[in-house]
Amino acid sequence: MASDTIRTAPEERLVNLVVALMATEQGLTKETILSSVAGYREQSGAGASKDALEKMFERDKQTLRGLSIQVETIGDYADPDDLREARYRIPTAEYELPADIDFTPAELAVLNLAGGVWSESSMSADARSGLRKIRALGIDVDEPIIGYSPRLNLREPSFVPLQRASELGRVVAFDYVKPGDAAPHRRRIEPLALVEYEARWHVYGFDLDQQGDRTFLLSRITSDVEITKTSFDVAAREHAGERALAGLDELAARQQALVEIAPGTEAALRLSRRAIPAGQGFRVPYVDVHIFADELASYGPEVRVVEPADLRVQVISRLRRVLAAHGGGTHETGGAA
Repeated sequence: MASDTIRTAPEERLVNLVVALMATEQGLTKETILSSVAGYREQSGAGASKDALEKMFERDKQTLRGLSIQVETIGDYADPDDLREARYRIPTAEYELPADIDFTPAELAVLNLAGGVWSESSMSADARSGLRKIRALGIDVDEPIIGYSPRLNLREPSFVPLQRASELGRVVAFDYVKPGDAAPHRRRIEPLALVEYEARWHVYGFDLDQQGDRTFLLSRITSDVEITKTSFDVAAREHAGERALAGLDELAARQQALVEIAPGTEAALRLSRRAIPAGQGFRVPYVDVHIFADELASYGPEVRVVEPADLRVQVISRLRRVLAAHGGGTHETGGAA
């Protein structure tokens, strides 16, 4: 029975949910989603409770919103606050190209080629089956959805086992390198939530060795994730995602870098969404000095770090290594220095 409950991988369930919510303008009720969309349907058939399925759906909505895919809730028109019969959809208008955009014949040829590749593979058999079930209920479905390619950034290999362990309520173990440490240490946690912050995935959970809640950056996990046979109370997951994001916001608020950014550059484009103007420069909050230093160094002369000193030293060190690797000297570089 346990194998049935994890038949559909979490990222595939997210794709199926996106396809279903984009397929109809009028939206789908939660009951329809849980009974028709692949990923929820198998869980229901394997005996998962309605409460567990609804919590899974809420976590999936939070994940999609973290990926900038907005799930819209449509309440009763007579009583908008009554969400008992609420419907959910992803407004396709937000993903349509502006009317004034034109493509050259060569560009159209490339787009048609890409669309042809996606037309055969972007919808799984389960996703097609789900749309047929939705259509059978008398709900209008827009076609074709084929060709929609959601940008679900789940490249960290630890994401899937952590998501499965969280859903099953199982303790996990993995090797983790703390910022500033040279060697990894074994960690055992109850995985309560997976959240995306600053375009990076984190797992939030109860650390059994430290006896406290901790947040771990997935890119710092250096081993396979071991899903143990030890269970934990899944009720602890309630509002865990909100607690995780609040903790990361609090940490980032305490750690702000003052940087100067060259206008019209890639750095300006990527940092602008979280940068706060501050005189001649910008304040940029961050949660991990080493990861942030990697990002800033990648922009080269487009960014200059003013403060804090430890971040400035980290960025300069990375730029010097790049310079030395390409046969340059060890003098202080002009960009981030």
